[in-house]
Amino acid sequence: MKLTKTFAFLAISSLALAACDNTGGSGGARDSVRVVGSSTVFPFAKKVGELFAQANPGFKAPLIESTGTGGGINLFCSGVGPSTPDIANASRRMKASEFEGCKANGVTDIIELQVGLDGLVFASAQGGIQLNLTPEIVYKAIAARPFGQEQTAQTWADVDPSLPAEPILVYGPPSTSGTRDSLKELILEVGCKTDPAMAALKESDEDEYDKVCTEVRSDGKYVDQGEQDNLIVQKISGNPKAVGIFGYSFLEENSSKVQGLPVNGAAPTMENVTSGNYPAAREMFIYVKQAHLEAIPGLKQFLAEWARNWGPDGALTRIGLIASPEAKRTAMEKAATEFTVMDGSELK
Repeated sequence: MKLTKTFAFLAISSLALAACDNTGGSGGARDSVRVVGSSTVFPFAKKVGELFAQANPGFKAPLIESTGTGGGINLFCSGVGPSTPDIANASRRMKASEFEGCKANGVTDIIELQVGLDGLVFASAQGGIQLNLTPEIVYKAIAARPFGQEQTAQTWADVDPSLPAEPILVYGPPSTSGTRDSLKELILEVGCKTDPAMAALKESDEDEYDKVCTEVRSDGKYVDQGEQDNLIVQKISGNPKAVGIFGYSFLEENSSKVQGLPVNGAAPTMENVTSGNYPAAREMFIYVKQAHLEAIPGLKQFLAEWARNWGPDGALTRIGLIASPEAKRTAMEKAATEFTVMDGSELK
């Protein structure tokens, strides 16, 4: 069934390509690259799209949508064909369950490219609230039921006496966001595990453990600000007592408005993220359908543009991307040119 669907799509797209003129116009189904997914990866994908358009005037500019990591992967995994996206941007790695969902819908040949690193940043307005954070402090402040107990903290001082007695107000990502997944894995679970009883809970009741360790409060102290990280920047820059959570690139882009807050004593800087000193570093990915490579005009060239610009001296680092270590970049450049598909065995 999968081969039938794939060959049918290639046949349809070949007819569409035959109708294309040299400027990329087409009377067929789709004649431009379509990308969905992470709001954190979005500005980098948009930059790659601009560079692609400059270098390849014979192709139409890619359509790039910010849908959130989870929403983007769902769209990507919905099937093979011109009505489905070619690429999903992700601010965390694809989950094993998502990979199985892809396979169930005939999306079996997927290219995984790690395009760089990012930091999960806690920030406040320039001149605003100053907090020395740890994963435990963040967990106690925004968990729905910290360590399984009722959430009673109203101020940062309620969480830790060394912090200011200012009301807790955190603007952060929604549940569909890869940034929220990173917040859970890199900060909330780490903070939750400071209580040895939580390890025992994970062994006895994993569902309850997930609720206790990763669910955030819904009483207005944590505000889900949607998939647009720029909205979080706007919210905290207008409120000196608010804290925002977003990707490092948005901190760099808005350094005149907002300041990064240290975690475990390490400031969110490119050097600290790259070295591993900053505890909330994460990988960023794009996922590509191999079946679309020959069918969608410009898709191969779009991937090549990513590889040309994700290095330390590339255009993407100038807008906040943190380049991956050289060995990882070499492996990814090979995958981007040989179109190696993933087998899913390393996914969780």
